[in-house]
Amino acid sequence: MKITVLGAGLAGCEAAWQAAKRGVEVTLCEMKPEKKSPAHSYNGYAELVCSNSLRGSDVTQGVGLLKEEMRRLGSLVMEAADATAVAAGGCLAVDRYAFSDYITNKIKECPLITVVEKEVTSIPDDGICVVATGPLTADALAKRIAELIGGKKLSFFDAAAPIVDFSTVDMSKAFFASRYDKGTPDYINCPMTEDEYKAFYNALITAEEAKLHDFEEGEGLKVFEGCMPVEVMAKRGEDTLRFGPMKPVGIHHPETGEGYYAVVQLRRENEEGTMFNIVGFQTHLTFPEQRRVFRMIPGLENADFLRYGVMHRNTFIESPGILDRDYSMINRPTLYFAGQMTGVEGYVESAASGFVAGLNAARRALEKDPYIFPDTMMIGAMAKYVSVGSEADFQPMNANFGLVARPPEKIKGGKKVRYQYYAERALADTDRICKEEEL
Repeated sequence: MKITVLGAGLAGCEAAWQAAKRGVEVTLCEMKPEKKSPAHSYNGYAELVCSNSLRGSDVTQGVGLLKEEMRRLGSLVMEAADATAVAAGGCLAVDRYAFSDYITNKIKECPLITVVEKEVTSIPDDGICVVATGPLTADALAKRIAELIGGKKLSFFDAAAPIVDFSTVDMSKAFFASRYDKGTPDYINCPMTEDEYKAFYNALITAEEAKLHDFEEGEGLKVFEGCMPVEVMAKRGEDTLRFGPMKPVGIHHPETGEGYYAVVQLRRENEEGTMFNIVGFQTHLTFPEQRRVFRMIPGLENADFLRYGVMHRNTFIESPGILDRDYSMINRPTLYFAGQMTGVEGYVESAASGFVAGLNAARRALEKDPYIFPDTMMIGAMAKYVSVGSEADFQPMNANFGLVARPPEKIKGGKKVRYQYYAERALADTDRICKEEEL
């Protein structure tokens, strides 16, 4: 039996790849390049529309553990990320275009995957289908999904940070260093005095915000905490940014040892180091205001912006009570959902949901029982959160250790020891599954 996958983002590509790896024919439907959402610009699949960072690599961090689980399980997204990584200290960041091209080529070269590049406006009435059309699902299909799930849906807004041309950064004012000297000194640091910070802060909170797109009007500004626009964050208090994206702790000038009142960091966007994004500066300011305000940052006075920050709608379903732990629809088990529309939040988390959905769609096509990952593993804990989390106030969630199964006995020694235990337990389970289970 064939599988249809709708959407060639990270989740859809991962789902299609995992199904094909298991010998099942897949039809992958993607509306690009014929049509793009307001957030997309590149023709390749698995386009990273926000940051180019897949976040921390340490397995004692939730997303770091999830990445390592996926590596060992054979994730296409992790294979592509490792192959196209750029220097980013303790994080895994990628050259976004090389990353997209890597996955696009793998998908198009796979003999069991047939790509159909056209917009799909409805879900097939029969057969096995994985819906991974993302948080900006086109209106016609979004309406059909809402009908299937009883009209339940929520929206929030997601924001992307600007990218600057490295050659236009004044490195006589900025310097390379990583926080606490962790890893290689890959981040550009733009330091601020107290007076510079206060002038920047006042300009930021009074700057003009862009108008919402027509498709976003009337929905209000409901922002996910993990992708909050910098100007919205700033309005929570004068020192909020100094405890957030402009935190100066652990950053000193490598030559003078000087500390600072606030620091803006820029992270490499591509392997060549010609492009850097302003870390944590997702924004919804107008383009002229971005240019004016962000050029107040020391070192960026004459910066050329290769991409301005943008903001767009994300839509997700209230998955608890609708989806099972294999990401299939409880009332229609041959229909799977994957990606941010399920309520997972983040690139890696979206790919992980695609992995589970694609694996189980293939198992259904092969007439095998679904495989439920244990919640001792981050990939299983995320699936459990989505399926049996709180229906009363369900919100998108990043990978974190608050989701995994508690140990049988209390672990002494503090958070670091506890997280190390979780990581070792999860990876032991991952290795056991890879060795013993027929996935």
